[in-house]
Amino acid sequence: MAIDNGDFVRVNFTGKVKETDEVFDTTYDEIAQEAGIFEENKTYKPIPIVVGGNHLLPAIEEAIKGLEAGETKHIEVDSDNAFGPRNPKLIQLVPIKEFRKQGMNPVPGMRINSEGTTGKILTVNGGRVKVDFNHELAGKDLIYDVEVCEVIEDDEEKIKSMIELHYSNPNVDIDKTEIDIVDGVANIKLDEMAKFDQQSYMDVTFARFRIAKDIWDNIEDITKVNFVDEFEKREESSDDEEDEE
Repeated sequence: MAIDNGDFVRVNFTGKVKETDEVFDTTYDEIAQEAGIFEENKTYKPIPIVVGGNHLLPAIEEAIKGLEAGETKHIEVDSDNAFGPRNPKLIQLVPIKEFRKQGMNPVPGMRINSEGTTGKILTVNGGRVKVDFNHELAGKDLIYDVEVCEVIEDDEEKIKSMIELHYSNPNVDIDKTEIDIVDGVANIKLDEMAKFDQQSYMDVTFARFRIAKDIWDNIEDITKVNFVDEFEKREESSDDEEDEE
């Protein structure tokens, strides 16, 4: 069946800059290695999205509507519909002393974070540092080759796919997540390892909100999502008692 808005799917893709054919993102490990962008801590596999959920560029999600599992599509996205035009106002001069205060030695090519925005240092000259806060793909036309690998039909699997998408904890086994759907309420009990998450409380809360929103927006009849955290008292075993003696 042809996919449409609200469908849960898994896709593989490779994104390139149209002008240079440079690969900037991919879900294939071999392509990432060939392009020199392979990351050791990243898992390369089809990613789950909701079509129309703005999980990929809207132009990509619109283009794959009508495809079926197993089909591919070559998509061209102009800069206006990708990451927008370059904005000269986002290129700023920063006194080098501001970097020194942070114990940083700025050099061209270094990436920095400032107030939640990532910038790239262009030049260091005369006590001033020129930083470009434009998205690195701003002003560039892009090409995506996308494959629809799977259309997810089961509601529990749909929920697991959104946990996989939004909750980036490599230590959490998604197969150990327990899901119970009763009277429009989805109760989610994550793998025990989620209790030892090192992310901030705010990041975890935001991830859970995004999971919940994608669920109630796109799974019919589910209007509430509960995340169940259980902490059970461990009974002391005879071995424990002997260790204390």
